[in-house]
Amino acid sequence: MTQRALLDFWAQKSLAARIAATSAFFGLIVTGGAIVVGFYALSQQLDARAAEELKGKRDLLLHVLSEMPSPEAIIQNKHRFEDLLIGHDDLHLALTDPASGQWVASFSEIAKQSVSALDTSAVINASIAVWRMPNGGQLNAIGGIGPVVNGEAVRYYLSLDRRHDRKLLSGFISTTLVALPILLLIVALGAWLIARTSLAPLRRFHRLTASIGTQSLSHRVSSSGLPTELYELAEAFNSMLARIDGGYKRLQEFSGELAHEMRTPVATLMGRTQVALSKTRTVADLREVLEGNVEELERLSRLISDMLFIASADHNKNILKCEPVELAREAQQVAEYLSLIAEERGLTVEVTGAATVLGDRLLVQRAITNLMSNAIRHARANSRVNLLIVMKSKTTTLAVANEGDGIAPSHLERLFDRFYRIDSARARLDGGSGLGLAIVRSIMEAHGGKVSVQSLLGDRTTFTLSFPAEIVSPLKPLRSATVSRQDN
Repeated sequence: MTQRALLDFWAQKSLAARIAATSAFFGLIVTGGAIVVGFYALSQQLDARAAEELKGKRDLLLHVLSEMPSPEAIIQNKHRFEDLLIGHDDLHLALTDPASGQWVASFSEIAKQSVSALDTSAVINASIAVWRMPNGGQLNAIGGIGPVVNGEAVRYYLSLDRRHDRKLLSGFISTTLVALPILLLIVALGAWLIARTSLAPLRRFHRLTASIGTQSLSHRVSSSGLPTELYELAEAFNSMLARIDGGYKRLQEFSGELAHEMRTPVATLMGRTQVALSKTRTVADLREVLEGNVEELERLSRLISDMLFIASADHNKNILKCEPVELAREAQQVAEYLSLIAEERGLTVEVTGAATVLGDRLLVQRAITNLMSNAIRHARANSRVNLLIVMKSKTTTLAVANEGDGIAPSHLERLFDRFYRIDSARARLDGGSGLGLAIVRSIMEAHGGKVSVQSLLGDRTTFTLSFPAEIVSPLKPLRSATVSRQDN
Protein backbone atom coordinates (compact mmCIF):
# COMPACT_ATOMS: atom_id res chain seq x y z
CA MET A 1 0.00 0.00 0.00
CA THR A 2 1.48 3.36 -1.07
CA GLN A 3 1.78 6.29 1.30
CA ARG A 4 -0.98 8.14 -0.57
CA ALA A 5 -3.31 5.14 -0.37
CA LEU A 6 -2.50 4.76 3.31
CA LEU A 7 -3.37 8.41 3.97
CA ASP A 8 -6.62 8.09 2.03
CA PHE A 9 -7.52 4.95 3.97
CA TRP A 10 -6.78 6.71 7.27
CA ALA A 11 -8.79 9.79 6.26
CA GLN A 12 -11.87 7.64 5.61
CA LYS A 13 -11.93 6.30 9.17
CA SER A 14 -14.33 7.76 11.70
CA LEU A 15 -13.09 10.30 14.20
CA ALA A 16 -13.77 7.92 17.09
CA ALA A 17 -11.73 5.19 15.37
CA ARG A 18 -8.88 7.62 14.79
CA ILE A 19 -8.89 8.67 18.43
CA ALA A 20 -8.97 5.02 19.55
CA ALA A 21 -6.08 4.07 17.24
CA THR A 22 -4.05 7.13 18.25
CA SER A 23 -4.68 6.46 21.95
CA ALA A 24 -3.58 2.82 21.49
CA PHE A 25 -0.44 3.94 19.68
CA PHE A 26 0.53 6.43 22.37
CA GLY A 27 -0.47 3.88 24.99
CA LEU A 28 1.96 1.45 23.36
CA ILE A 29 4.73 4.04 23.51
CA VAL A 30 4.03 5.00 27.13
CA THR A 31 3.54 1.42 28.28
CA GLY A 32 6.63 0.27 26.40
CA GLY A 33 8.63 3.01 28.04
CA ALA A 34 7.23 2.08 31.43
CA ILE A 35 8.13 -1.58 30.85
CA VAL A 36 11.70 -0.67 29.89
CA VAL A 37 12.09 1.58 32.92
CA GLY A 38 10.49 -1.04 35.19
CA PHE A 39 12.72 -3.81 33.83
CA TYR A 40 15.83 -1.67 34.31
CA ALA A 41 14.81 -0.66 37.86
CA LEU A 42 13.96 -4.25 38.82
CA SER A 43 17.27 -5.50 37.40
CA GLN A 44 19.18 -2.89 39.38
CA GLN A 45 17.34 -3.79 42.55
CA LEU A 46 18.08 -7.48 42.08
CA ASP A 47 21.75 -6.74 41.44
CA ALA A 48 21.95 -4.64 44.59
CA ARG A 49 20.20 -7.33 46.63
CA ALA A 50 22.56 -10.02 45.31
CA ALA A 51 25.58 -7.88 46.19
CA GLU A 52 24.31 -7.27 49.68
CA GLU A 53 23.60 -10.98 50.18
CA LEU A 54 27.09 -11.92 49.04
CA LYS A 55 28.72 -9.38 51.31
CA GLY A 56 26.62 -10.54 54.26
CA LYS A 57 27.60 -14.20 53.71
CA ARG A 58 31.22 -13.18 53.29
CA ASP A 59 31.20 -11.47 56.68
CA LEU A 60 29.73 -14.60 58.33
CA LEU A 61 32.33 -16.73 56.54
CA LEU A 62 35.19 -14.60 57.81
CA HIS A 63 33.77 -14.81 61.33
CA VAL A 64 33.68 -18.62 61.17
CA LEU A 65 37.22 -18.74 59.72
CA SER A 66 38.50 -16.55 62.53
CA GLU A 67 37.38 -19.23 65.01
CA MET A 68 39.18 -22.10 63.22
CA PRO A 69 42.44 -23.11 64.99
CA SER A 70 44.15 -23.97 61.71
CA PRO A 71 43.33 -24.72 58.06
CA GLU A 72 43.34 -28.41 58.87
CA ALA A 73 40.55 -27.89 61.41
CA ILE A 74 38.21 -26.75 58.66
CA ILE A 75 37.55 -30.32 57.54
CA GLN A 76 36.66 -31.40 61.11
CA ASN A 77 34.30 -28.35 61.40
CA LYS A 78 32.88 -28.61 57.92
CA HIS A 79 29.36 -28.66 59.32
CA ARG A 80 29.77 -25.08 60.52
CA PHE A 81 30.43 -23.92 56.96
CA GLU A 82 27.56 -26.01 55.70
CA ASP A 83 25.31 -24.20 58.19
CA LEU A 84 26.11 -20.98 56.32
CA LEU A 85 24.70 -22.48 53.15
CA ILE A 86 21.54 -24.08 54.60
CA GLY A 87 18.46 -22.74 52.80
CA HIS A 88 20.62 -21.16 50.10
CA ASP A 89 20.92 -23.64 47.30
CA ASP A 90 22.12 -20.83 45.09
CA LEU A 91 25.24 -20.19 47.25
CA HIS A 92 28.47 -22.07 46.53
CA LEU A 93 31.68 -21.99 48.66
CA ALA A 94 35.20 -23.17 47.91
CA LEU A 95 38.30 -22.85 50.19
CA THR A 96 41.91 -23.24 49.01
CA ASP A 97 45.43 -22.78 50.35
CA PRO A 98 46.66 -19.39 49.10
CA ALA A 99 50.27 -20.54 48.94
CA SER A 100 49.98 -23.88 47.18
CA GLY A 101 46.52 -23.57 45.64
CA GLN A 102 45.55 -26.93 47.10
CA TRP A 103 41.93 -27.61 48.02
CA VAL A 104 41.03 -27.08 51.65
CA ALA A 105 37.27 -27.68 51.25
CA SER A 106 34.63 -27.56 48.54
CA PHE A 107 30.89 -27.63 49.09
CA SER A 108 29.57 -28.13 45.53
CA GLU A 109 30.64 -28.88 42.01
CA ILE A 110 29.84 -25.31 41.04
CA ALA A 111 32.17 -24.11 43.79
CA LYS A 112 35.02 -26.09 42.20
CA GLN A 113 34.26 -24.47 38.81
CA SER A 114 34.41 -21.02 40.38
CA VAL A 115 38.06 -21.43 41.36
CA SER A 116 39.18 -21.85 37.77
CA ALA A 117 36.64 -19.39 36.33
CA LEU A 118 37.36 -16.41 38.58
CA ASP A 119 40.23 -14.03 37.95
CA THR A 120 42.78 -14.08 40.75
CA SER A 121 43.01 -10.31 40.81
CA ALA A 122 39.26 -10.01 41.37
CA VAL A 123 39.52 -12.41 44.29
CA ILE A 124 42.47 -10.61 45.79
CA ASN A 125 40.70 -7.23 45.53
CA ALA A 126 37.60 -8.69 47.19
CA SER A 127 35.39 -7.14 44.49
CA ILE A 128 32.20 -8.68 43.12
CA ALA A 129 32.90 -10.51 39.87
CA VAL A 130 30.64 -12.17 37.31
CA TRP A 131 31.33 -15.54 35.75
CA ARG A 132 29.34 -18.04 33.71
CA MET A 133 29.00 -21.77 33.89
CA PRO A 134 29.37 -23.92 30.77
CA ASN A 135 25.57 -24.14 30.51
CA GLY A 136 25.37 -20.34 30.35
CA GLY A 137 24.19 -19.73 33.89
CA GLN A 138 25.39 -16.43 35.37
CA LEU A 139 26.85 -16.19 38.89
CA ASN A 140 28.06 -13.32 41.00
CA ALA A 141 31.12 -14.12 43.08
CA ILE A 142 33.29 -12.55 45.73
CA GLY A 143 36.60 -13.82 46.97
CA GLY A 144 39.41 -13.02 49.31
CA ILE A 145 41.72 -14.31 52.06
CA GLY A 146 40.54 -15.01 55.57
CA PRO A 147 42.93 -15.65 58.55
CA VAL A 148 42.53 -18.47 61.08
CA VAL A 149 43.61 -18.57 64.78
CA ASN A 150 47.21 -19.80 64.22
CA GLY A 151 47.92 -16.94 61.82
CA GLU A 152 47.66 -18.88 58.63
CA ALA A 153 45.21 -17.87 55.91
CA VAL A 154 42.63 -19.51 53.66
CA ARG A 155 41.48 -18.24 50.29
CA TYR A 156 37.70 -18.34 49.82
CA TYR A 157 35.48 -18.29 46.70
CA LEU A 158 31.82 -17.46 47.42
CA SER A 159 29.45 -17.56 44.41
CA LEU A 160 25.75 -16.71 44.12
CA ASP A 161 23.73 -18.33 41.35
CA ARG A 162 21.35 -15.70 39.78
CA ARG A 163 18.94 -18.22 38.22
CA HIS A 164 16.10 -17.15 40.51
CA ASP A 165 16.61 -13.51 39.51
CA ARG A 166 16.68 -14.52 35.87
CA LYS A 167 13.41 -16.39 36.32
CA LEU A 168 11.89 -13.34 37.98
CA LEU A 169 12.97 -11.04 35.12
CA SER A 170 11.84 -13.58 32.54
CA GLY A 171 8.46 -13.85 34.26
CA PHE A 172 8.18 -10.04 34.28
CA ILE A 173 8.81 -9.88 30.51
CA SER A 174 6.43 -12.75 29.77
CA THR A 175 3.66 -11.25 31.88
CA THR A 176 4.00 -7.82 30.32
CA LEU A 177 4.05 -9.26 26.78
CA VAL A 178 0.84 -11.12 27.52
CA ALA A 179 -0.80 -8.23 29.35
CA LEU A 180 0.30 -5.47 26.94
CA PRO A 181 -2.04 -6.35 24.03
CA ILE A 182 -4.94 -6.76 26.43
CA LEU A 183 -4.12 -3.44 28.07
CA LEU A 184 -3.84 -1.67 24.71
CA LEU A 185 -7.13 -3.21 23.59
CA ILE A 186 -8.80 -1.91 26.76
CA VAL A 187 -7.25 1.55 26.21
CA ALA A 188 -8.38 1.63 22.57
CA LEU A 189 -11.88 0.44 23.45
CA GLY A 190 -12.15 2.95 26.28
CA ALA A 191 -10.90 5.77 24.05
CA TRP A 192 -13.37 4.76 21.34
CA LEU A 193 -16.27 4.72 23.81
CA ILE A 194 -15.23 8.08 25.29
CA ALA A 195 -14.82 9.62 21.84
CA ARG A 196 -18.08 8.12 20.64
CA THR A 197 -19.92 9.51 23.66
CA SER A 198 -18.19 12.90 23.53
CA LEU A 199 -18.82 13.28 19.81
CA ALA A 200 -22.49 12.36 20.07
CA PRO A 201 -23.52 16.06 19.82
CA LEU A 202 -21.90 16.16 16.40
CA ARG A 203 -24.59 13.83 15.18
CA ARG A 204 -27.00 16.67 15.93
CA PHE A 205 -25.03 18.80 13.50
CA HIS A 206 -25.21 16.02 10.93
CA ARG A 207 -28.95 15.58 11.28
CA LEU A 208 -29.50 19.32 11.14
CA THR A 209 -27.28 19.94 8.13
CA ALA A 210 -28.90 17.01 6.32
CA SER A 211 -32.33 18.54 6.89
CA ILE A 212 -31.49 22.12 5.89
CA GLY A 213 -33.00 23.40 2.70
CA THR A 214 -34.30 26.67 1.36
CA GLN A 215 -37.45 26.25 3.43
CA SER A 216 -35.71 25.32 6.70
CA LEU A 217 -32.92 27.89 7.07
CA SER A 218 -34.52 29.05 10.32
CA HIS A 219 -33.49 25.82 12.11
CA ARG A 220 -30.75 26.14 14.74
CA VAL A 221 -28.53 23.76 16.74
CA SER A 222 -29.43 23.66 20.42
CA SER A 223 -26.29 24.63 22.37
CA SER A 224 -27.63 23.67 25.80
CA GLY A 225 -25.52 21.07 27.60
CA LEU A 226 -22.69 21.17 25.06
CA PRO A 227 -19.02 21.30 26.14
CA THR A 228 -17.11 24.52 25.54
CA GLU A 229 -15.54 23.46 22.23
CA LEU A 230 -18.81 22.24 20.74
CA TYR A 231 -20.73 25.16 22.25
CA GLU A 232 -18.49 27.56 20.33
CA LEU A 233 -18.93 25.44 17.19
CA ALA A 234 -22.71 25.44 17.63
CA GLU A 235 -22.78 29.20 18.11
CA ALA A 236 -20.61 29.73 15.03
CA PHE A 237 -22.76 27.31 13.03
CA ASN A 238 -25.96 29.05 14.14
CA SER A 239 -24.44 32.42 13.23
CA MET A 240 -23.58 31.06 9.80
CA LEU A 241 -27.14 29.79 9.36
CA ALA A 242 -28.47 33.18 10.46
CA ARG A 243 -26.29 34.93 7.88
CA ILE A 244 -27.32 32.51 5.15
CA ASP A 245 -30.97 32.86 6.17
CA GLY A 246 -30.73 36.63 6.15
CA GLY A 247 -28.94 36.64 2.80
CA TYR A 248 -31.49 34.28 1.29
CA LYS A 249 -34.37 36.41 2.55
CA ARG A 250 -32.72 39.54 1.18
CA LEU A 251 -32.21 37.74 -2.11
CA GLN A 252 -35.88 36.76 -2.19
CA GLU A 253 -36.93 40.31 -1.37
CA PHE A 254 -34.50 41.67 -3.93
CA SER A 255 -35.75 39.28 -6.62
CA GLY A 256 -39.36 40.27 -5.95
CA GLU A 257 -38.53 43.98 -5.82
CA LEU A 258 -36.42 43.80 -8.96
CA ALA A 259 -39.15 41.96 -10.83
CA HIS A 260 -41.66 44.55 -9.63
CA GLU A 261 -39.42 47.44 -10.66
CA MET A 262 -38.67 46.01 -14.09
CA ARG A 263 -42.26 45.04 -14.70
CA THR A 264 -43.42 48.67 -14.87
CA PRO A 265 -41.07 49.88 -17.67
CA VAL A 266 -41.43 46.60 -19.56
CA ALA A 267 -45.24 46.78 -19.32
CA THR A 268 -45.13 50.40 -20.44
CA LEU A 269 -42.92 49.56 -23.41
CA MET A 270 -45.11 46.62 -24.40
CA GLY A 271 -48.36 48.59 -24.03
CA ARG A 272 -47.14 51.60 -26.00
CA THR A 273 -45.75 49.39 -28.75
CA GLN A 274 -48.92 47.27 -28.99
CA VAL A 275 -51.08 50.38 -29.19
CA ALA A 276 -48.82 51.84 -31.87
CA LEU A 277 -49.05 48.65 -33.90
CA SER A 278 -52.81 48.26 -33.48
CA LYS A 279 -53.51 50.58 -36.41
CA THR A 280 -51.79 52.67 -39.00
CA ARG A 281 -49.82 55.59 -37.49
CA THR A 282 -48.20 58.63 -38.96
CA VAL A 283 -44.46 59.11 -38.78
CA ALA A 284 -44.95 61.80 -36.12
CA ASP A 285 -47.03 59.43 -33.99
CA LEU A 286 -44.45 56.67 -34.29
CA ARG A 287 -41.64 59.09 -33.42
CA GLU A 288 -43.55 60.11 -30.29
CA VAL A 289 -43.97 56.44 -29.31
CA LEU A 290 -40.29 55.73 -29.90
CA GLU A 291 -39.24 58.77 -27.87
CA GLY A 292 -41.37 57.54 -25.00
CA ASN A 293 -39.90 54.07 -25.35
CA VAL A 294 -36.38 55.50 -25.24
CA GLU A 295 -37.17 57.19 -21.92
CA GLU A 296 -38.40 53.92 -20.47
CA LEU A 297 -35.38 52.06 -21.86
CA GLU A 298 -33.04 54.63 -20.32
CA ARG A 299 -34.77 54.18 -16.97
CA LEU A 300 -34.45 50.39 -17.33
CA SER A 301 -30.78 50.73 -18.28
CA ARG A 302 -30.09 52.90 -15.22
CA LEU A 303 -31.86 50.36 -13.04
CA ILE A 304 -29.74 47.50 -14.42
CA SER A 305 -26.51 49.50 -14.06
CA ASP A 306 -27.32 50.40 -10.47
CA MET A 307 -28.11 46.80 -9.59
CA LEU A 308 -24.87 45.57 -11.19
CA PHE A 309 -22.92 48.10 -9.15
CA ILE A 310 -24.57 47.11 -5.86
CA ALA A 311 -24.08 43.39 -6.62
CA SER A 312 -20.40 44.03 -7.34
CA ALA A 313 -19.97 45.93 -4.06
CA ASP A 314 -21.88 43.31 -2.03
CA HIS A 315 -19.63 40.52 -3.34
CA ASN A 316 -16.49 42.39 -2.22
CA LYS A 317 -15.14 42.83 -5.70
CA ASN A 318 -12.31 45.33 -6.03
CA ILE A 319 -14.28 48.33 -7.21
CA LEU A 320 -12.00 50.99 -5.73
CA LYS A 321 -9.33 52.90 -7.64
CA CYS A 322 -7.89 54.80 -4.71
CA GLU A 323 -6.35 58.24 -5.04
CA PRO A 324 -6.38 61.45 -2.95
CA VAL A 325 -9.86 62.97 -3.23
CA GLU A 326 -10.49 66.61 -2.28
CA LEU A 327 -14.00 66.52 -0.86
CA ALA A 328 -14.57 70.28 -1.22
CA ARG A 329 -13.60 70.27 -4.90
CA GLU A 330 -15.82 67.27 -5.67
CA ALA A 331 -18.71 68.84 -3.77
CA GLN A 332 -18.30 72.11 -5.69
CA GLN A 333 -18.31 70.26 -9.01
CA VAL A 334 -21.50 68.42 -8.05
CA ALA A 335 -23.09 71.66 -6.90
CA GLU A 336 -22.26 73.31 -10.24
CA TYR A 337 -23.62 70.27 -12.12
CA LEU A 338 -26.91 70.48 -10.22
CA SER A 339 -27.06 74.28 -10.20
CA LEU A 340 -29.74 74.51 -12.90
CA ILE A 341 -32.06 72.19 -10.94
CA ALA A 342 -31.37 74.20 -7.79
CA GLU A 343 -32.05 77.49 -9.55
CA GLU A 344 -35.42 76.25 -10.80
CA ARG A 345 -36.52 75.85 -7.17
CA GLY A 346 -34.78 78.96 -5.92
CA LEU A 347 -32.28 77.00 -3.81
CA THR A 348 -28.85 78.06 -2.62
CA VAL A 349 -26.17 75.38 -2.34
CA GLU A 350 -23.28 76.17 0.01
CA VAL A 351 -20.08 74.12 0.45
CA THR A 352 -18.09 74.74 3.65
CA GLY A 353 -14.82 73.22 4.90
CA ALA A 354 -12.24 71.00 3.20
CA ALA A 355 -10.39 67.73 3.63
CA THR A 356 -8.72 65.09 1.51
CA VAL A 357 -9.49 61.39 1.76
CA LEU A 358 -7.99 58.40 -0.01
CA GLY A 359 -10.68 56.81 -2.14
CA ASP A 360 -12.20 56.30 -5.56
CA ARG A 361 -12.89 59.81 -6.87
CA LEU A 362 -15.75 58.82 -9.20
CA LEU A 363 -17.50 56.75 -6.52
CA VAL A 364 -17.14 59.49 -3.89
CA GLN A 365 -18.49 61.97 -6.42
CA ARG A 366 -21.42 59.64 -7.14
CA ALA A 367 -22.26 59.35 -3.44
CA ILE A 368 -22.20 63.14 -3.06
CA THR A 369 -24.32 63.53 -6.21
CA ASN A 370 -26.97 61.09 -4.95
CA LEU A 371 -27.23 62.86 -1.58
CA MET A 372 -27.21 66.35 -3.05
CA SER A 373 -29.80 65.55 -5.76
CA ASN A 374 -32.08 64.08 -3.05
CA ALA A 375 -31.54 67.16 -0.88
CA ILE A 376 -32.40 69.51 -3.78
CA ARG A 377 -35.42 67.42 -4.78
CA HIS A 378 -36.92 67.39 -1.27
CA ALA A 379 -35.79 70.81 -0.02
CA ARG A 380 -38.29 73.56 0.69
CA ALA A 381 -38.43 76.10 -2.18
CA ASN A 382 -36.18 79.17 -1.78
CA SER A 383 -34.24 77.54 1.07
CA ARG A 384 -30.59 76.53 1.49
CA VAL A 385 -28.77 73.23 0.98
CA ASN A 386 -25.58 73.02 3.07
CA LEU A 387 -22.56 70.76 2.52
CA LEU A 388 -20.29 70.80 5.56
CA ILE A 389 -16.89 69.02 5.54
CA VAL A 390 -15.36 68.43 8.99
CA MET A 391 -12.07 66.72 9.81
CA LYS A 392 -11.91 64.98 13.22
CA SER A 393 -9.32 62.82 14.98
CA LYS A 394 -10.82 59.49 13.88
CA THR A 395 -13.12 60.40 10.98
CA THR A 396 -13.68 62.91 8.24
CA THR A 397 -17.33 63.70 7.58
CA LEU A 398 -19.26 65.29 4.74
CA ALA A 399 -22.78 66.31 5.76
CA VAL A 400 -25.55 67.29 3.31
CA ALA A 401 -28.43 69.14 5.00
CA ASN A 402 -31.64 70.66 3.67
CA GLU A 403 -34.80 72.20 5.04
CA GLY A 404 -38.02 70.46 4.12
CA ASP A 405 -40.82 68.21 5.32
CA GLY A 406 -38.38 65.89 7.10
CA ILE A 407 -38.55 62.10 7.36
CA ALA A 408 -40.66 60.19 9.87
CA PRO A 409 -38.67 58.06 12.37
CA SER A 410 -40.40 54.89 11.10
CA HIS A 411 -38.70 55.36 7.71
CA LEU A 412 -35.16 56.13 8.91
CA GLU A 413 -34.09 52.53 9.55
CA ARG A 414 -35.08 51.33 6.08
CA LEU A 415 -34.08 54.41 4.16
CA PHE A 416 -30.91 52.77 2.74
CA ASP A 417 -32.63 49.52 1.70
CA ARG A 418 -32.92 48.71 -1.99
CA PHE A 419 -36.07 49.95 -3.73
CA TYR A 420 -37.36 51.53 -0.53
CA ARG A 421 -39.30 54.72 -1.16
CA ILE A 422 -41.16 56.93 1.28
CA ASP A 423 -43.54 58.03 -1.48
CA SER A 424 -43.42 55.37 -4.22
CA ALA A 425 -45.77 57.11 -6.66
CA ARG A 426 -43.93 60.43 -6.47
CA ALA A 427 -40.53 58.76 -6.73
CA ARG A 428 -41.48 56.94 -9.93
CA LEU A 429 -42.80 60.16 -11.46
CA ASP A 430 -39.43 61.76 -10.64
CA GLY A 431 -37.65 58.89 -12.39
CA GLY A 432 -36.22 57.42 -9.19
CA SER A 433 -35.60 53.70 -8.80
CA GLY A 434 -35.21 53.60 -5.02
CA LEU A 435 -31.55 52.60 -5.33
CA GLY A 436 -29.79 55.93 -4.84
CA LEU A 437 -29.29 55.68 -1.07
CA ALA A 438 -28.53 51.94 -1.30
CA ILE A 439 -25.73 52.82 -3.73
CA VAL A 440 -24.43 55.46 -1.30
CA ARG A 441 -24.30 52.88 1.48
CA SER A 442 -22.46 50.38 -0.76
CA ILE A 443 -19.92 53.05 -1.76
CA MET A 444 -19.23 54.00 1.86
CA GLU A 445 -18.93 50.38 2.98
CA ALA A 446 -16.43 49.79 0.15
CA HIS A 447 -14.38 52.70 1.59
CA GLY A 448 -14.62 51.30 5.12
CA GLY A 449 -16.94 54.12 6.16
CA LYS A 450 -20.66 54.58 6.67
CA VAL A 451 -23.62 56.83 5.87
CA SER A 452 -26.14 57.99 8.44
CA VAL A 453 -29.22 60.22 8.54
CA GLN A 454 -30.88 62.51 11.08
CA SER A 455 -34.21 64.20 10.48
CA LEU A 456 -36.93 66.17 12.24
CA LEU A 457 -40.43 66.34 10.78
CA GLY A 458 -41.07 69.71 9.22
CA ASP A 459 -37.51 70.79 9.83
CA ARG A 460 -33.96 69.84 8.86
CA THR A 461 -32.70 66.56 7.36
CA THR A 462 -28.97 65.73 7.36
CA PHE A 463 -27.20 62.87 5.58
CA THR A 464 -23.60 62.31 6.71
CA LEU A 465 -20.79 60.45 4.95
CA SER A 466 -18.13 59.28 7.45
CA PHE A 467 -14.69 58.26 6.17
CA PRO A 468 -12.34 56.42 8.58
CA ALA A 469 -9.15 58.14 9.76
CA GLU A 470 -6.79 55.52 8.31
CA ILE A 471 -7.68 56.62 4.75
CA VAL A 472 -7.78 60.33 5.56
CA SER A 473 -5.05 62.92 5.01
CA PRO A 474 -5.19 66.60 6.09
CA LEU A 475 -5.61 69.46 3.66
CA LYS A 476 -5.56 73.19 4.26
CA PRO A 477 -9.21 74.35 4.39
CA LEU A 478 -10.48 76.04 1.26
CA ARG A 479 -12.54 79.18 1.14
CA SER A 480 -16.27 78.46 1.45
CA ALA A 481 -17.96 78.29 -1.92
CA THR A 482 -21.56 79.15 -2.69
CA VAL A 483 -23.53 78.19 -5.75
CA SER A 484 -26.70 80.22 -5.78
CA ARG A 485 -29.54 81.23 -8.03
CA GLN A 486 -28.65 84.26 -10.22
CA ASP A 487 -31.14 87.09 -10.30
CA ASN A 488 -31.99 88.45 -13.72
